Amino acid sequence: MNRIENFISKFDDNKAIIAVMGLGYVGLPLAVAFAEAGLKVIGFELSERKVSMINTGISDIMDVSSERLAKVVNKGHLSATTNEKNLQLADAIIICVPTPLTKSYEPDISYIVNAVATIQDNMSKNTLIVLESTTYPGTSRELLLAPLEDTGWRLNDDFYICYSPERVDPGNQQYQTENTPKVVGGIGEESKLAGIALYSKIIQEVVPVASTEVAEMSKLLENTFRSINIAFINEMALLCEKMGIDIWETIDASSTKPFGFMRFTPGPGIGGHCIPLDPIYLSWKAKEANFFSRFIELAQETNKQMPEYIIQKAGTTLNTVQKSLNGSKILLVGMAYKANIDDLRESPSIPIFESLQEQGAIVSFCDPLATDFRSKDGAMHHTIPLDYAQMAHYDLVITLTCHDLFEKDKMVEHCRLILDTKNTFAHIKSEKIVRFGDTTFRAANNATYISI
Repeated sequence: MNRIENFISKFDDNKAIIAVMGLGYVGLPLAVAFAEAGLKVIGFELSERKVSMINTGISDIMDVSSERLAKVVNKGHLSATTNEKNLQLADAIIICVPTPLTKSYEPDISYIVNAVATIQDNMSKNTLIVLESTTYPGTSRELLLAPLEDTGWRLNDDFYICYSPERVDPGNQQYQTENTPKVVGGIGEESKLAGIALYSKIIQEVVPVASTEVAEMSKLLENTFRSINIAFINEMALLCEKMGIDIWETIDASSTKPFGFMRFTPGPGIGGHCIPLDPIYLSWKAKEANFFSRFIELAQETNKQMPEYIIQKAGTTLNTVQKSLNGSKILLVGMAYKANIDDLRESPSIPIFESLQEQGAIVSFCDPLATDFRSKDGAMHHTIPLDYAQMAHYDLVITLTCHDLFEKDKMVEHCRLILDTKNTFAHIKSEKIVRFGDTTFRAANNATYISI
């Protein structure tokens, strides 16, 4: 048995130790999946509070229940630590750290750089290093391979490198870690084989590609595709409003075509870690090759403008009942970036909240899942309790992310005026409802609106 075959056999025989760096939305589900497969897993985290929670079986990630976490912790298959020396025990180290944008909208790769520096100081010979964090093509060679080789380690003799983009979709009940196909690209054939052996332990379908660059590009392509199509349908919604056409009925009609059409729907903006950020990573890297992607930048511009358009729509909606934004009491329903999760990352609901306040509105929000957030001025904001009768005390209720737990009939019963940004009330006919993408609302003298 040669060296790479001997290394791969550790995964096949469940003798490998896996370290996951970063136990957030990506890292914790991954760590639990490996632990459930019978491998010993070390979770490395900088937060002592999070380490303590995990080691007592308490999960702060909705996609991993505390019961599920506690089972693998109690069996001794998963333990969390802040001690970087424990990385010396690992046969595979998977990097799942954040890759946000700077204030000037450039990639912030400092978390990856810091993770690699930690690995440099604590890696043992014959270790597979995998990066899952979203980043630009070339990162694995520039930020993983080069620094490790600079310290004297040699690829294939001392370590292997793969890139395997995370495809986490928080709250998705159909596709989770195990049944979402996993793209794996290695720097060289031996690294790729090691990566396939690692992920085959927990993933039903592993998709090998020729290089880390292909794997890195695949993630950006997936989410840039979505960003551009969301921007297109948002623009079509604005056009339909100008032309007096119902965008929602139009989308339904187009969706009956069994080929050549993919359904996207408009809304108040894009959120989550991937779709708002990934296209910017790609556009930034493209400029190094003297390539300027107008599609990407136009889509970003369109999607970034949607929260401000919703503010304008709120103003015109209030005007129909002789009110202005300034001084009106407005309730935002749902702050998470999508339904049935507690994730506030890049949520368009937050700039909508802040902009309404800046224009003099008295703003509250109701979200039993995403209960708190900090605005850009440093203030902490907390959800109001879910009380449908209390919704009658607001001049306008704007539905941004309507979780399944919200009872739509009760909202319509009690609310005085609703701005529906995602066609949440598609099957409810009421003079109280204004829909984004629809121009049928006319309520200058709406008798259902009662001043209090």
